[in-house]
Amino acid sequence: MHIHILGICGTFMGGIACLAAAKGYRVSGSDENVYPPMSTQLQELGIVLQEGYKPEHLADTPDMVVIGNALSRGNPAVEAVLNQGLPYQSGPQWLAENLLKERWVIAVAGTHGKTTTSSMIAWILTHAGLEPGFLIGGIPANFGISAKWGKSPFFVVEADEYDCAFFDKRSKFVHYHPRTCVMNNLEFDHADIFKDLSEIKRQFHHLVRTVPGQGALIVPQADEAIQDVLKMGAWSEIHSFGLHQGDWQARLQAADGSEFEVYHREKLMGTVNWSLIGHHNVSNALAAIMAAVHAGVPAKLAIEALGEFQSVKRRMEVRGKINEVTIYDDFAHHPTAIATTVGGLRAKIGEQRLIAVLDIRSNTMCMGTHRMELAPSLQAADEIYVYQSPKVSWNAQETFASLGKKVHLFKDTQPIIEQIVAAQKPGDHVLVMSNGGFDNLHQRLLNALSLETVA
Repeated sequence: MHIHILGICGTFMGGIACLAAAKGYRVSGSDENVYPPMSTQLQELGIVLQEGYKPEHLADTPDMVVIGNALSRGNPAVEAVLNQGLPYQSGPQWLAENLLKERWVIAVAGTHGKTTTSSMIAWILTHAGLEPGFLIGGIPANFGISAKWGKSPFFVVEADEYDCAFFDKRSKFVHYHPRTCVMNNLEFDHADIFKDLSEIKRQFHHLVRTVPGQGALIVPQADEAIQDVLKMGAWSEIHSFGLHQGDWQARLQAADGSEFEVYHREKLMGTVNWSLIGHHNVSNALAAIMAAVHAGVPAKLAIEALGEFQSVKRRMEVRGKINEVTIYDDFAHHPTAIATTVGGLRAKIGEQRLIAVLDIRSNTMCMGTHRMELAPSLQAADEIYVYQSPKVSWNAQETFASLGKKVHLFKDTQPIIEQIVAAQKPGDHVLVMSNGGFDNLHQRLLNALSLETVA
């Protein structure tokens, strides 16, 4: 069977392409952004890639066209699919109907922590010898790839609440029908497609409705929005977790979250010692342990596995250290994620200088949603550099005024680099937060620091 994927170089659609190729499908695809590393990864699998969205890319008539959610009516390839009457589906639907059948799906949903928690679960199952499949919206360092078919019934999928395609406005996760379902947390996000939190709650309840009675819902005890979703109706086993609350609990042994004890109904199950930091990652770890236990992994083995977990690219990833200045790359872009990321690093480094660099890029942030929570989320940093993309329509100076002189606003990335280099001191920690490429600021900053050191 030949499938052609429109938008193939995105992490999710590229992952589907890799899985389809592993299952013996003939795969081709088109995208506007055909460049490494995704293009290289796909081409090595024998997948034919074509630049742009041209109708002639469909001349070798595929049996199915899988359309990414970045494409809409008016796109030349989309119009050609419709005019020619070619069969088409969204990525989540095709994944569910062709690759997830007869798998024990472990889905991880939530506003924050999906990628990291999914990666933890996949690693725990692998450590336990279960050889799971997975599709994750990032690259776990333990695997070096974002998707794998696996050899066991278990399949871990990052379950995104964003919509599926221009013709299917349901959240992606309604297609996955998980047996084990983690719902990490729930806040308002994606203001470009949801008008308020109640709309997202409704989508999460659609997910709850798909979990079988013999399945499990793994939820944070203290998350009010998740509890609201459960009040709409739940038909599966419910297992709760939290810091010092819930069926499964974590009790910190280090303030930065690098060591914590795990309890199940007041019984000590073991201690996690690992390289990650932050209370958010402690919560992610609890959820991952619980999901693995539901799949049959002994808790002791799951806890042991986390000691070897190496995190995910772009999640507090150290990009380099020059002249005793450490540069981190993190995907945080929502105020809650920003606050936990900054707070986690602060707990780790103590009184050393923390320089936060924020890229205001996501649709939700550019629209001004959550803008009043941004300044408090950055308060723990010593110096703050904020880049405003051209799409930002609100008054950033007013928004960040409470931070006083430690905040600096920019509409170009080069002055950010110049000012950080000019003011840098040995022992500084520079935390760069963006959900995009950020003009390759991380590497440019490292290069500039290297030149400064040589000079």
